[in-house]
Amino acid sequence: MNVDYIIVGCGLAGIHFCEQLKAHHKTFMVFDDQSQQSSIVAGGLYNPVVLKRFTSVWKSDEQLQLALPMYQALERDLQVKLDYKIPVLRRFTSIEEQNNWLIASDHPTLSKHLSPSIIKNNNTFIEASFGFGKVLHTGRIDTATLISAYKNQLKETKALIEEAFEYNLLKSETQLQYKNITANHIVFAEGFGLKKNVFFKDLPLNEAKGELLTIHAPDLKMNFILKSSVFLIPLGHDLYRVGATYDWKDKSNAITSQAKEELLNKLKTFLKCDFKVVNHVAGIRPTVIDRRPLVGSHSVHFNIHVLNGLGTRGVMIAPYVAKQLYRFIEHGLALDEEVDISRFRKASR
Repeated sequence: MNVDYIIVGCGLAGIHFCEQLKAHHKTFMVFDDQSQQSSIVAGGLYNPVVLKRFTSVWKSDEQLQLALPMYQALERDLQVKLDYKIPVLRRFTSIEEQNNWLIASDHPTLSKHLSPSIIKNNNTFIEASFGFGKVLHTGRIDTATLISAYKNQLKETKALIEEAFEYNLLKSETQLQYKNITANHIVFAEGFGLKKNVFFKDLPLNEAKGELLTIHAPDLKMNFILKSSVFLIPLGHDLYRVGATYDWKDKSNAITSQAKEELLNKLKTFLKCDFKVVNHVAGIRPTVIDRRPLVGSHSVHFNIHVLNGLGTRGVMIAPYVAKQLYRFIEHGLALDEEVDISRFRKASR
């Protein structure tokens, strides 16, 4: 079998690189063994503001201008609902936080994303006596539905192989050979699995385990995403996602009672209605010390590439870096210096 590309990983990074290939009429085969769950269990928020510090997300305007039309196109192609337009409200806990918000909303880079008005709380089941600040141009991508529907489409076109990729069987010459597949290029978009990748294991990929809960709260009737000590995200049918935790030591996808207790304790500081936990999931986020993705090519094997380290904002970043990598491979256009993996080679000299 001859293809233009092999893609390893079918999370957000892999899917958006596949979309670049489809748009340019390239053939490809995807390997995925479902070992990495970060995209599946992600909250899926797109939000142009870092609400902890009231600063703009890196390249948020460029990312959203590219990402939102792509998700609309994926909805049409896959015939599923993915993009839920919903405001994010930041819960204030003091007058000082209100003042910091008003100052931030007047900043030139943030004024188009932060409403200058303080919104009064009118939901008796939420404790928010200091009100909320509203973030504009926000929403949620249903990442689990996206990945499931995309894999089904790949299966229909016989472009998905559901098995672990065996690095030692990849032969890199003028063309790549893997078992019975010959390809011009391979892109590793395998998330935390990159730590075992013999070609890129030296890249400084960190692992941050995240756990999320889903609760059923029939009295709450909340029609916005609430950001407080945790996110509370409406999913419909009185279901809400609560998250997320950060654990830099545990490298497993197993759920833990400690994380559940942490999330519930934080949730109960502002949620004042009865609820029931109906689901609990965990996944490993691939993160990088400088909070920028890992994009580029192997220093020796020119046709082996990496697309990884999307962190917590994968739904925004993935389309942007996938396009960057495609243009770099096919047209020799320079990568953004902030995502190019060569930044770590320079630092080690």
